Amino acid sequence: MRARPTGRALIAVSRFNEGVTRRLLDGARAALAEAGYDGENTTVVWVPGAFELPLAVSVGVGSGEYELAVALGAVIRGETPHFDYVSSTSSQGLMDTALRTGTPVGFGLLTCDTLAQAMARAGGAAGNKGEEAARAAIETLAALRSLRGRAAT
Repeated sequence: MRARPTGRALIAVSRFNEGVTRRLLDGARAALAEAGYDGENTTVVWVPGAFELPLAVSVGVGSGEYELAVALGAVIRGETPHFDYVSSTSSQGLMDTALRTGTPVGFGLLTCDTLAQAMARAGGAAGNKGEEAARAAIETLAALRSLRGRAAT
């Protein structure tokens, strides 16, 4: 039997490409609910785009209210280098937040060449990366608890 959560979960979702990110959110919510994070102990916050995800996650986990976070977004390649800048800085910002705070951050930021690829990864043929990101955060939290418990003994 899996232990019930002792804290809260944060899901930060990009509104840009919302047709994709809502499907990622559905997957993340399902995985969190399965692990015991129901509507009462999960907060969903919407931000304009992927670039804003790291700030929202950083402020959320920095509050001490959340034991894990999941970041969900979809950046689809266009004709300019904008894709590279947003993908790179958002990814780095999320990793920096996890390392700085010691809080697991599930990485559900799709970086795809086409909308079809994004949809395939948001509950289509390639699975639901929102669900996978939430499961990764939950598993990482368990690993960190194990490591922290060993360090205390």
